[in-house]
Amino acid sequence: MSVFARFAPRLQQAIVSRLGWSSLRPVQEEAGEALLAGDNAIILAPTAGGKTEASIFPTLSQMVDNEPEGVGALYIAPIKALLNNQADRLGLYTEMVGLRRFVWHGDTPDHPRRQFLREPAELLMTTPESLEVMLVSPRVDENKLFADLRTVVIDEVHALAGSDRGAHLMSVLERLARISKHDVQRVGLSATVGNPEAILTWVQGTSNRPGRVVNPPKQPGRRQLLVAHRQDLAELSRDAAGVATGQKSLFFCQSRSTTEAVAEYMRRSGTAVFVHHSAVSREERQLAEERFYHGSDACIVCTSTLELGIDVGDLDRVLQAEAPDTVSSFLQRMGRTGRRTGQAANTTFFCETTEGVLQAIALVELAKAGWVEAVEVERRCWPVLIHQLLAMALASDGIAADDAWEHLSRVPDFQGIHRAEYDRLLKWMVRDGALRLVGGRLVLGPKTERRFGRKNFMEIFAVFSSPQTYTVQTADGQPLGSLNQAFVDRLVDGVSSFLLGGRAWAVLQVRHDDRRVVVEAAPRGRQPTWGGFLPQFLGSDVCQRILSVLLSDERYPYLDDAAWAVLAEHRASMRGIINSQRGGMEFVDGEIRWWTFAGGRINATLRYALEAIAGDWKVIPDNFLIKVRGEDIDRRRFLDALTKLAEPEFWENDRLWAEVAESLPSYRLSKFQPLMPPWVEREVVAGYLLDVGGAWRWLSGVETSRPRLPDGVRTLTRGDAERVAQLEGALEELPLLRRENDRPLIWVRTLPQLKAAVDALMSEPVVGLDVETTLANRTLCLIQVAGREATYLIDALELPDLEPLGQLLSSAETTKLIHYASFEREVLGRHGFAVDAVLDTRDVSRRLRRAVRGHSLREVCARELGMELDKREQVGDWTRRPLTESQVTYAALDAEVLLRLHAHFEEIARTSAARRPAAGSGPDQASRGFRRHRRI
Repeated sequence: MSVFARFAPRLQQAIVSRLGWSSLRPVQEEAGEALLAGDNAIILAPTAGGKTEASIFPTLSQMVDNEPEGVGALYIAPIKALLNNQADRLGLYTEMVGLRRFVWHGDTPDHPRRQFLREPAELLMTTPESLEVMLVSPRVDENKLFADLRTVVIDEVHALAGSDRGAHLMSVLERLARISKHDVQRVGLSATVGNPEAILTWVQGTSNRPGRVVNPPKQPGRRQLLVAHRQDLAELSRDAAGVATGQKSLFFCQSRSTTEAVAEYMRRSGTAVFVHHSAVSREERQLAEERFYHGSDACIVCTSTLELGIDVGDLDRVLQAEAPDTVSSFLQRMGRTGRRTGQAANTTFFCETTEGVLQAIALVELAKAGWVEAVEVERRCWPVLIHQLLAMALASDGIAADDAWEHLSRVPDFQGIHRAEYDRLLKWMVRDGALRLVGGRLVLGPKTERRFGRKNFMEIFAVFSSPQTYTVQTADGQPLGSLNQAFVDRLVDGVSSFLLGGRAWAVLQVRHDDRRVVVEAAPRGRQPTWGGFLPQFLGSDVCQRILSVLLSDERYPYLDDAAWAVLAEHRASMRGIINSQRGGMEFVDGEIRWWTFAGGRINATLRYALEAIAGDWKVIPDNFLIKVRGEDIDRRRFLDALTKLAEPEFWENDRLWAEVAESLPSYRLSKFQPLMPPWVEREVVAGYLLDVGGAWRWLSGVETSRPRLPDGVRTLTRGDAERVAQLEGALEELPLLRRENDRPLIWVRTLPQLKAAVDALMSEPVVGLDVETTLANRTLCLIQVAGREATYLIDALELPDLEPLGQLLSSAETTKLIHYASFEREVLGRHGFAVDAVLDTRDVSRRLRRAVRGHSLREVCARELGMELDKREQVGDWTRRPLTESQVTYAALDAEVLLRLHAHFEEIARTSAARRPAAGSGPDQASRGFRRHRRI
């Protein structure tokens, strides 16, 4: 039976008679099957590919058969404009089957809201912030509204996942899930996402329903692409105006300032231009959308505000100034075209810079290869956890700490944060005045009331900050948009003029009392600025593809002559500097230029690493290049620094990265930062600015796409072998280092289990000891102890108390084998443990092999055991539970191999003793070196 035949008869009839449809699209068939079966789903289809109907038709069908009491389905969009844009469509679909829909967001008038609360519609369309307001409002009976909630549809899910707003949404949905009597079905819609399975896991949250990714094969369509280079913005805009003439087009720009300037140039060329960005008033944006929708010869110059699925009718052209930062954005924007039969999806890039040309080529080539960015789902989203604590403390009479944790621990975006950290946060917030503890319940403290108490705490309900702005209006009161205060402070009444909405305005009066700028039309104006101080990072994959473009000789067919000349010239200038996928270096006039093409966050991380090695250097990174300056810098000293960077121990230096975190700029990434403890703020800032794991992977050449073998490792390359060892003979391959198949692996997650493990290990003369931590802030995640008979994995994130472990760590009777013991001592010392009776296998290796470079655990295993230990999981996510099979194997091997090394060194000592010279002579160097390090 087809999916259509399974729809409620009333819906079938309406689809045929009201919509005139004769069949469903493949994505609608496949999605209907999944949703009618009760699955959670991620539905993927191009823009205008039918995703909305794929999710709404099965949802309506189930509500027609069994009408809900109150709201039966939620449609959630990331922006109000998308809600408004979809309101008529979803209103038609609900009306034609006898149901209702209601749109609730910040602009919805009060009277319709009250009417909705009295008689709820079956389908509620809203944003995450408005949903939060509803749940804490004393006017809203949440049980009446949501007790029968069955389905939640999240449109443009990729725009929310991995962000603070996404974490906020998931927390609110988990609160709704506890109100509803159903296991609420979760559906995410997207045109472009590189890791739909991970997004599905995130969307599912605590739902026990099966999950399914709906991604039917795409029909290949025609694409028309052009990358053009122009000398300046004026020429660029005039040529774009020529392309746009007689057609409907969107012209995407990378900033609001550029948008205003481009619109002004195009208007002078005679093009009908509208402007659409976040600082243009809502009325002006809606007017632009309406006129554009019904027109046939116009261009909307916009930022990313029109990247999402807002319907502005059939487009002829998508134009782009420079290039967007991601493949996802490029595909979203191009996907606005090619909807009419016979029309090709198209994008024309107008680039003013060489970087723009290169970036456009990289995006096109990655898209052609089928690659799209994966959305990184955050598991330690501190800003939103603090936000949700405040929201729950604001509601009714506050909330008990245990009840708050019981809810927060269910949210995927907080599951990397553990109870001990949460308790530490609460103590800080109560001591700092952000919260108060009254009668055993958390309520808002004086510090929070001072910062967020205006307008009945409305600022608390959104996780994003609204900058201080001035409203711009004409003398008769027509709203035009907004300007940041920093720009307004430079305006002079009767003198200044500026651009807004693509038109010039003269300042009549700046009214500071009610934050308004009154204007009239003017012949000319200057570009306004809206601030924006955060560094904009390009991803590593895009930067690496740019490097590949420079190393290639290919002439891409979509380049115009000017763009090809720019590419050819840049290739020639870089020839001899870059020579591999590792980039290259220049030594020019006392400055070293390290062309990494590693991406902004990795280069920022390498900056702080280099400055830690040589504190007198000035290191300046961008997305492609790291510049290093200093009075005594030279090739030799810089290469010595790179050698230190290649040592795993450098990246394990807990004290160093703590100092780096302390030195990071205090960027305001969240409006809740003033309520954060210092250690949380450092982690949040470091998470934005740094990628320690990515930097280590890039330096070590680890290919993360390579399959990971849970029972062993890849073999060393010849280059690895030359670097780490002087093994006898030609080294072709090393055998895999494997765990013993019959060796027990015992997880320790409770206090009784920990006590039993310590009792068993106290009888051991020697144990291997290792720990796993987070890279950014060295949170202790796992402790591995290998004894003679078994290996214990002690889960530091699950155990409420590690105190019994202290007996083993301080015991003088059990020798602890550790490689690079200062790291373990530093990490365990944070928990109050002294680690005694230590034998550091790295120090032993240094004593025995004085003439050999390379004493990391991997290198020592290769040299001493003739086997390789895979270190790729060293930079994995150790807060994740459950750990992957590969992580568990790696963790166990890291402790177990120390026992093998100990036995190996013991054998060296015995052999040396057997070969000892006649009586009266001292022991040889190898025996003496091992004995000196038997107990530290």
